[in-house]
Amino acid sequence: MDVNTIINLIIQIVSGAAGGGITSALLKQAAMQMLPKLIAGALGGIGGGQVLGGVLGSMLGGDAAGGMDIGNIIAQVISSGVGGGVLTALAGAVLGGKR
Repeated sequence: MDVNTIINLIIQIVSGAAGGGITSALLKQAAMQMLPKLIAGALGGIGGGQVLGGVLGSMLGGDAAGGMDIGNIIAQVISSGVGGGVLTALAGAVLGGKR
């Protein structure tokens, strides 16, 4: 693994966990304990960053190879936050929103 890949994974995990936390705060059915919320957000962030990161990166003027420029970083943050929020909402709905 090169340095760019590791940095992208860290951005995806942190953004996904943040997106999961925001979603959990906004939606009552996604209210879970802290650890499942962070795990669901981080996993959703990795998935969202991998699936949508390249598409958004090229739309925001990033380099197609996934280098470390501002367009790709913003795309990773947005796509990972959305992915983390979506997976946290789904996990909260499945778990029944118990705290």
